[in-house]
Amino acid sequence: MAVRLPRPHRFDVYVALAGLLGGLALWGIGAATRPHDEPIVLWPGRWALLLPLVVMAGCELLRRIAPLTALLIGTAALTVDTMTQGNLITLLMFTDLMYAAVLYGPPVWARRLPRITGLLAAASSVVPFAVWRVPLALLIGLAVGIFAFGPASTGLIVRNHRDAADAARLRAEQTALLAEIDRTQAVTAERARMARELHDMVANHLSAIAIHSTAALSLDDADTTKQALGIIRVNSVEGLAEMRRLIGILRDSSGDTAPSAAPTLDGLGALVDTARANGLDVTLDSMPMKLPAPVELAAYRIVQESLTNALKHASPGRVTVTLAQQDGTLSLRVTSPYGDRDGPSAPGSGAGLVGMQERVALLGGTFEAGPESAPDADASGSSHDAQGSHGSRGGKIWTVHATLPTTLGGTE
Repeated sequence: MAVRLPRPHRFDVYVALAGLLGGLALWGIGAATRPHDEPIVLWPGRWALLLPLVVMAGCELLRRIAPLTALLIGTAALTVDTMTQGNLITLLMFTDLMYAAVLYGPPVWARRLPRITGLLAAASSVVPFAVWRVPLALLIGLAVGIFAFGPASTGLIVRNHRDAADAARLRAEQTALLAEIDRTQAVTAERARMARELHDMVANHLSAIAIHSTAALSLDDADTTKQALGIIRVNSVEGLAEMRRLIGILRDSSGDTAPSAAPTLDGLGALVDTARANGLDVTLDSMPMKLPAPVELAAYRIVQESLTNALKHASPGRVTVTLAQQDGTLSLRVTSPYGDRDGPSAPGSGAGLVGMQERVALLGGTFEAGPESAPDADASGSSHDAQGSHGSRGGKIWTVHATLPTTLGGTE
C-alpha cells in the first residue's frame, strides 16, 4: 500500500508560488546578485539560475510538514546558487526555510540551529580575515549572520513566545476546569447539607404525624382520637415553622449559608419534651457545655434523628440519650429497644443514618449504629426492668454512638 504524504499547508503553497514568480521576474529582467566574471561563479549565464530557484520554491512547500528536510535541501540549493550569478529571491527563500526549521522543527533543533548558525557567522568572519588580511573579508561573516543566524534567532524568539502562550492557555484551561470541579463539588456539598437539614427538620414531625394519625384511624375511641389529633396539630405547626425557616435560608442572598438560628445543645431539653409528647419514654443525661457551633449543630441533629428513628421503629421501652465531654471529644450515645413493634410504625428510607454519618465525617469524628445485646440485670437490681431502658432482660437494643472533636482544629 502506497504511503500517502501529508498535503502542504495552504500558506506554504502561497509562499512557494510567490517566491517562484518573484524569482522568475528577476530572472526575466536579468537582475543577478553577482557579475559573470566573479571568481566564485562557476556556472555563468541566466539558465543556471533556474535550477536552485525551482528547488528552493519546492522546499517552501515542505517548510511546515518537513522543516528539517526542507532546510537540508534548501542549503544544497543555496550552495549551487552561490556558484552561479545568484538570484536574490532564492536567498530570501532560504532565510524563510531557516526561520521555519526553528519555528516548526523538533525542539532540540530549535535550540541547536541558532547556536550552529551563530558559530558559522563568527567563523565566517574570523577565518577569511585571518587568511586574506583584508577588512572586506568580514562581510562574509556579516552575510552569514544576516541570512542564517538572524532568521534562526527570530524563529527561536517566536517559538518561545508561542510556547509561552500555549502554556498560559493550558494553565487557564486547567484553572477553569479546577474551578468548575470546585463549583460542582460545592454545589453537591451544599445540596447534601440542605438535604440533611430538610430531613432532620421535618422527618421528626412527619413521623409523629404518621404514627398518631394511624393510631387515630385504627382506634375507635373519642379521647384517644382527640389526643392524637392534638399531637398531630402540634407537630404540623412545628414542622411548618421549620420549613419556613429553611426556605428563608435558601432565599437569603446575603451569602451566609449557615442557618441563622441553628439549634444548640441547650435545646435538647425541648427536643426530649417533644419526643415524650409524641409517646416516647426518654431520659436525658447531659451536663451544660459550650462547644463550637458546628459541633453543637451536628450533635443536636444526631439526637433529633435518633429520636425520630426510635419513634418510627423502636419497640416499647425506655430511650436514653447520653452526652459526655472528655479529652477534647464529645461522646454521644442514644439507645432504644430493638425488636418487634406492636403499634403503628412509619416507613424509613435510610437517609437518616446516611445524614448522621455525613455530619460526623465532616467534623472528623467516628460514628457507629446498629443492634447489640442488652446487659443482664446485676444482683443489686440496678438495671431497668422489662419496661425499662432495654425492654426484656437480655434482649437487644439499637445503639447510635458518635464521637465528635470539640475543637475547631479537629474539623475539616
